[in-house]
Amino acid sequence: MDMSDSTDTRNAHQRVWFVTGSSRGLGRSLITAVLEAGDLVVATARNPKALAEELKDHDDRVLALPLDVTSADAARAAIDAALDRFGRLDVVVNNAGYANVSPVETSDDQDFRAQFETNFWGVYHVTKAALPVLRQQGSGIVVQISSVGGRVGGSPGIASYQAAKFAVDGFTRSLAAETAPLGVRFMVVEPSGFATDWAGSSMTVHPTPEAYDSTVGAMNRRVRQGTAGSAGDPNRAAEIIVRTVRRGDTPSHLLLGVNAVNLALNYSRRQLTEAETWEAVSRSADFAEPYPVELPPA
Repeated sequence: MDMSDSTDTRNAHQRVWFVTGSSRGLGRSLITAVLEAGDLVVATARNPKALAEELKDHDDRVLALPLDVTSADAARAAIDAALDRFGRLDVVVNNAGYANVSPVETSDDQDFRAQFETNFWGVYHVTKAALPVLRQQGSGIVVQISSVGGRVGGSPGIASYQAAKFAVDGFTRSLAAETAPLGVRFMVVEPSGFATDWAGSSMTVHPTPEAYDSTVGAMNRRVRQGTAGSAGDPNRAAEIIVRTVRRGDTPSHLLLGVNAVNLALNYSRRQLTEAETWEAVSRSADFAEPYPVELPPA
């Protein structure tokens, strides 16, 4: 990818953001926060026409582009268009994603795979398309919008979504190690529930068999179809992301929301306790270690 012919229209203090899934939810809030911070943004969505109309007062700082993240060719074309307009990329945000609900046993295979195509392969395609640009610049950050479920897991009914988020985390950890000497940074954002339409019009809830009513069904009634609403403010979350990215020492993982913090801390404590309980057994698998050892008390 040759950037020599690109025209850099930003000033020295402006960052160029590239955001997927920016037509609504956290992505839409993020576009607003980026503009309020004075930066430039490439706002992508499957259908960006409405977004372009909303942002027409910022035409000099916004490029709205169509993007189906499941297409590698489309991802490369969108990155090229961003470079043609703004000359560089500073922040790439993989936000596009969705979840449908059904127990694994009764999930439609094509639906399960289609979710994974967006939630993991979309991240892969956009990140891979951006990497040559960031490497050549020797700078830039990729922000992966994941979920606290991608750390702790265990949410009944959304196995495809959570499996993809775990995959994104593993993918990003490897990338961070590969690119550490190249000036490219990565940050995985792990929100809990936010007041977006993630569990509304964006989500299809398939029929739940009676056998799964106490797990998938209960989760649907309590969280996904409940009337209390989510605690998280997407506008605050977007502002936090923008402020954090502008620091030089971004965290590898950023939890957002009270539930995200509580779930992550409790999960880490349980992990540590379990690892310590089984430590002697685990060590005994190596040739040089004493063997056999007693299993922990039941």
